[in-house]
Amino acid sequence: MPSILVNKIEEADLLTLQEVLSSAPRIYTFLNPVSYLTAMEHKEVFARFDGIFADGSILVAAIKTLYGKAVERRSFDMTSLAPELFSFAERQGKTVYIVASRQEQVERAIGIFKERWPGLKFAGHRNGYFSSESEMDEEAAKIVATAPDFLIVGMGMLAQERFLLRVRDAGFRGIGFTCGGFIHQTARNEIDYYPGWVDRMNLRFLYRMYREKHTRKRYMQAALLFPARFLYERLFG
Repeated sequence: MPSILVNKIEEADLLTLQEVLSSAPRIYTFLNPVSYLTAMEHKEVFARFDGIFADGSILVAAIKTLYGKAVERRSFDMTSLAPELFSFAERQGKTVYIVASRQEQVERAIGIFKERWPGLKFAGHRNGYFSSESEMDEEAAKIVATAPDFLIVGMGMLAQERFLLRVRDAGFRGIGFTCGGFIHQTARNEIDYYPGWVDRMNLRFLYRMYREKHTRKRYMQAALLFPARFLYERLFG
């Protein structure tokens, strides 16, 4: 029997892009082999999401091998969901709210998005660093009052999921996504982070290891631990 995480991924995979971008209120997050290991220890958090997407060809292949299910890779980056969301929002006059990264980085990223999508409307933004629980509650209330159509949150694993759940619990009625390091990468003028050939050959994790030294330990951990933990979960639940 599939784990709750795999069940969530399989259910989300059945959604068309139109359904993902149009059916509100819903919140989504993403898992790759590295973050999957963390999610296994916090299943109660991820069980509350309306959908989880398989972020990476390795996780897609693992689900296919052990569960016999073919799921699509969906990531919040420019090779997958991000340009679809921004293009849709621009066409439909939808608003976007971003909570992510540092203040100067999120502001720079918004400027870059506006260059590519001039008609894109931003309802608000702020950095992803909070000094207290009360400050998070205040921001959640502000987002609910602003009522953006889309909320994008990039605060690092678990922090971003918990904040997105906090906003929904406060009454958010739009569509929310976690985005990992997407805003940080965009602010470095790397909106098209992966070269085309890297994306086509599914070498994104190797390219990121090459570009970002701090990711190497995490990817090596995933390479060693993920197959064993994923197999154990499949066999013993």
